[in-house]
Amino acid sequence: MLWTTRYIDVAVGRLRAEGHEIRDEDLARLSPLKHRNLNPLGRCSFTASVPAAGALRPLRDPDAPELDEDDDGQR
Repeated sequence: MLWTTRYIDVAVGRLRAEGHEIRDEDLARLSPLKHRNLNPLGRCSFTASVPAAGALRPLRDPDAPELDEDDDGQR
């Protein structure tokens, strides 16, 4: 959850920097619990890339096609 929360914060910061109006009452309703990458059972199995020390991976391009849950992006 912490990872997702951190990226939500980065995304909101970028949107605000680009001039988008982000209302505090809307932010109060954001939750990392709505995202597919969270596993409430606490069991995880994945291969994670390691970004440079202290750096975050880039945000997803909102214009890029979304992958389905079962799609690994390879054809």
